[in-house]
Amino acid sequence: MLRAWKATALGGVLLVAGCGGGDGEGTKPPPAYAWSLPPGFPEPYVPEDNPMSAEKVELGRHLFYDKRLSGNGTMGCVSCHEQARAFSDGKATPLGSTGDPVARNAPGLANVAYLGTYTWANPLLDTLEAQVLVPLFNEHPTELGALELDGVLQRLRDDAKYPALFRAAFPGEADPVGKASVVKALASFQRTLLSGSAPYDRYLQGDNTALSASAKRGMELFFGERAECYHCHSGRHLSNSFRSKDSTFPNMQFFNTGLYDLDGRGAYPPDNTGLFEFTQLAVDQGRFRVPPLRNVELTPPYMHDGSIATLEAVIDHYMAGGRNVVEGPLSGDGRANPNKDPLVRPFELAESERADLVAFLKSLTDVEFTRDPRFANPWP
Repeated sequence: MLRAWKATALGGVLLVAGCGGGDGEGTKPPPAYAWSLPPGFPEPYVPEDNPMSAEKVELGRHLFYDKRLSGNGTMGCVSCHEQARAFSDGKATPLGSTGDPVARNAPGLANVAYLGTYTWANPLLDTLEAQVLVPLFNEHPTELGALELDGVLQRLRDDAKYPALFRAAFPGEADPVGKASVVKALASFQRTLLSGSAPYDRYLQGDNTALSASAKRGMELFFGERAECYHCHSGRHLSNSFRSKDSTFPNMQFFNTGLYDLDGRGAYPPDNTGLFEFTQLAVDQGRFRVPPLRNVELTPPYMHDGSIATLEAVIDHYMAGGRNVVEGPLSGDGRANPNKDPLVRPFELAESERADLVAFLKSLTDVEFTRDPRFANPWP
């Protein structure tokens, strides 16, 4: 199965690379992109075949907010990724354009430029370009489902604004309005969704007043050996899934946090088995990528299936060393899951300490990011 997925993913990437969206012969290469990086942020990794440009970013912003990009014209990327929610949607799991439920929670998009892999558990999607193909052109059109590609592209050609946007972003192409151009522009826009103006950032830059006393105590717990959050939520971006321009290779890690154990042998719900879906290895049941914690206050509910409603409940889950579901079809004691990571083990916090830890997590909220006009809907 893993080989089949590799073939599908690589085929999609090759399709993107080979179908338009590149510089035509004789055109000058675009000038170097002027990143607006928050202090201390490295330059993101960008694939060689999709160099950044302001024109691609602007095209991608228009496409991100355009519901005409879906097969039936009812949903856009924004339908599951709202700026006010740090580009999440506030739902346990979304409904796709067909009205059918999507199995996994829609994650926030802050700083996705720095992730090593994309989606919750796919080890093959290591670029935003590869990830974009999934909701757009998945063979099961639950999400945007743009399977009638010619019709979708014709909608864009018929718009008064798009032809000029595509020509500016992909100069030299005879017909720049193509699948590859859509994918590359959307990926370029998402790389600019950089969040680095939270109170925590100001504290790291030397403003000792940026964090409350409670948040500072919570930070000590977060990076200390009692709560041990930092083992998985590490670095400036608070996830061990990481890649930048200077990374030798992307950091790909997946963990089982003891949410479920349906059969006493580690089983997870059959539509949400995590890394196991790709490897078919029993030890990979329930292993998922560690989500970044930027703006985590704005992105509930939590976990890959949106099954934990609040930050307080997430902390309770880890304090218990996993979750015991006592009734219903998903019942089972995840605390005893044989595949659970050993770092997920019981520990104790006083009620005031739990409140301190929540205060620190809320210090990761970047209000400016949720209001930045560069990321806002460009359509009237």
